Amino acid sequence: MRVVHIDPVFWKGKKVFLTGHTGFKGGWLSLWLVSMGAKVTGYALAPNTTPNLSDVVAIESVIERSYIADIRDLESLQKAMSEAKPDIVIHMAAQPLVRYSYVHPVETYATNVMGTVHVLESTRSIDSVGATVIVTTDKCYENKEWVWGYRESEPMGGYDPYSNSKGCAELVTSAYRQSYFSNPSSINKVASARAGNVIGGGDWSEDRLIPDAIKAFEASKPLMIRNPLATRPWQHIFEPLSGYLMLAQALYEQGSAFASAWNFGPREGDNRTVQEVIDLLISYWGEAARWEKEGSEQPHEANLLKLDCSKARAQLGWIPKWDLETATKKIVQWQKAHQAKENMQEVSLAQINQYMRSK
Repeated sequence: MRVVHIDPVFWKGKKVFLTGHTGFKGGWLSLWLVSMGAKVTGYALAPNTTPNLSDVVAIESVIERSYIADIRDLESLQKAMSEAKPDIVIHMAAQPLVRYSYVHPVETYATNVMGTVHVLESTRSIDSVGATVIVTTDKCYENKEWVWGYRESEPMGGYDPYSNSKGCAELVTSAYRQSYFSNPSSINKVASARAGNVIGGGDWSEDRLIPDAIKAFEASKPLMIRNPLATRPWQHIFEPLSGYLMLAQALYEQGSAFASAWNFGPREGDNRTVQEVIDLLISYWGEAARWEKEGSEQPHEANLLKLDCSKARAQLGWIPKWDLETATKKIVQWQKAHQAKENMQEVSLAQINQYMRSK
């Protein structure tokens, strides 16, 4: 195996089928792929917040085609993928919220587990697909709140329906890989990617720390924090997205050697408490931004979760570029540009280019 780097020449003209393209991560990845000349077909539900990144940066104006549909609809998904005839499939569509999953467990499992089944099943009948990346989460692990990071070989688990559904999605991916995509005759090589808490400009999702903070700061209200001492592996959105791109490229070019599970987490020093992250964001935001502790009883959420990313560093050559200080600074710059009504597609592409040039 050779170390991989994101190669715009590789991506130029590649047909990519991306689920979840209307979401926060999917919107950024769509823009990044298009900036390198890829032909992106998106498949996702309509955005569920106003504003949202997809509309703000006009994703539908730059991708080849956008299917507004549900991954729980197997027939619709198969039809869309058959029409797209992709070279690469990246599955990011999900029900992504822990607290929402407590209230809507059936929807969560149907989307995150059967949605993954539907994506993998759809690729079986498309002979053009050379690589499939299934994106899950660091919360897929059976979390014992250890002080050391989880490796890809650790057991799947998950206390809440969201985390557990993502553990199930990993097991589904492994079963499909071994049952259908592991023999030499299969050109489609399948991998999964697990990332930590992703932050970045343009996230207006409900019940997430940074979007909640931005909303509070813009309204000159205090941010209410549930658990200020909870430690998470924070990383700018470009970090895992770069990992997904490198992984997809390696699968397509080098095959089964990369067909496995991969962690994409931050540097050791960026496993920080919620309070540390918000204090850092406040220092860049200014304008009397502040936070207060929320006193009401909350559903269970893990206090400590870390990833061991040695495999990605050693075998892919993937290394995080932006530390937490840089990440929070870039978030504030993006959100302030949006407040100033700048051209956000241009602003976003500029940030992608800044990241690509970073060492």
